[in-house]
Amino acid sequence: MMEHMSRSGRWSTAVVAVALFLGGAGVGWLVTSTPPAGSVSAAETGATTTTTQTTVTTVESPAADVRTEPAIQDPTGGERIAEVAEAILPSVVQIEVAFGVGSGVIFTPDGAILTAAHVVEGTDEVVVRLADGTRVSGRVLGADSGNDIAVVQIDMDGLPAAPLALDGEPRVGQWVVALGSPWGLEATVTAGIVSAVNQTIFGPDGFPRAMIQTDAAINPGNSGGPLVDLSGRVVGINVSIFSTSGANSGVGFAVPIDRAYRVASALLEGRRFIPGFLGVRVSESPDGKAGAVISEITPGSAAEQAGLQVGDRVIRVGHVPVADPSDLAAQVRGYEAGDQVTLELVRDGETITLEVTLGAADQS
Repeated sequence: MMEHMSRSGRWSTAVVAVALFLGGAGVGWLVTSTPPAGSVSAAETGATTTTTQTTVTTVESPAADVRTEPAIQDPTGGERIAEVAEAILPSVVQIEVAFGVGSGVIFTPDGAILTAAHVVEGTDEVVVRLADGTRVSGRVLGADSGNDIAVVQIDMDGLPAAPLALDGEPRVGQWVVALGSPWGLEATVTAGIVSAVNQTIFGPDGFPRAMIQTDAAINPGNSGGPLVDLSGRVVGINVSIFSTSGANSGVGFAVPIDRAYRVASALLEGRRFIPGFLGVRVSESPDGKAGAVISEITPGSAAEQAGLQVGDRVIRVGHVPVADPSDLAAQVRGYEAGDQVTLELVRDGETITLEVTLGAADQS
C-alpha cells in the first residue's frame, strides 16, 4: 500500500523469519525440506526493498465449484480434531521439487492446488503426492511472491476439495489444525490456537503483510499446507515461522484464506494480483497515540482523490484497527487495486470516515 513509511521495528532481526519449505540448505521463508536427515538452518530476512515479482501462466478459465460449506456439519463426541483430520487429510498433498518438499491443499475438484509461492519458486513443473500415495505431475499455473501464494494444477478430476472459510476471519483463541509434511513427513497433523489475527510481519521482500498467527506446530515442509478450523474449513495457508533455530517455536504464520483465494483466482484467470496503493508517506503519532499520521500525499493518488489530508491520523482500515504505519501498509496491500475500502481517521480531534478506491501498488 504504502511506499514510504516509518517502521516501529516490532519484529527485529533478533528473531528469524523461516520459510516453511524443507530444502537441503538454509532458507528464509517456510519452503520445503529434504526428509529429516538433519536440521535446516534459517536465513535472516531483513527488511529489504526488492521489487515483488509475480509470474503467471494463462489458463482457459478459473476452476469452478469451490467449496465453502463446512466439511463437518455437526460433529459429536470429544475427538473434534481427529474428525477434522479425517475430513481434510484427503485434500492435503505433498509437493516435491528438485531441492525439497512442501505442502499444498486441493481447493477445486478439477485439480487446482493452493500452496506457497516459495515452494515452487524457480520451477514450472512439480511432482504432487496425493493422500493415497499416488504421485502425479503438476504444473505451476502462477505464483505471487508478494503474498507468497501459488497455484499448481494436476490433470485429475473428482478430487476431494477442502472447503474454504471465505465468510469471515478466525477468532483469537479458537482452535486450529495444521496439516502438511513437516520435515518431509507427509500427512502430519498438529493443533493449536489462533494466537493473533491481522498480525503485521515483514516478508523477505521487505513489505509488511497481515497474517494469522498460530502456535500450532509447523516446521520446514509445512509451507503451503492448510490451517483449518474445527468445522473443517481452511482459514489460512501456512508459510512462515519466527524462530532462532529454524524449527517450530510456537510462532507460526498463515496467509488468510480470503486473500489467498483472491490471489489464486487472479492466477487462475491468467492475470496478476496487483496490491492496493494509497499513495501516502506516514509516520507514528508524535504523541504516542495509535495510528499512522499522514505526512505527505502523492499527487493524483487514491489518497488525494479521496480527500485525505496531511496530518490525518488513520486509525482503522475497514474493521481492522491500525496501531502504527506498518499496520496501515499491511492492510492496504492486502486489498487489490481497484477495491474500495473505508478508512477511519482522526482530523483536528474529530473522527471521520472516508471511502477510498485504491490505486495500483506498482504505480510510480
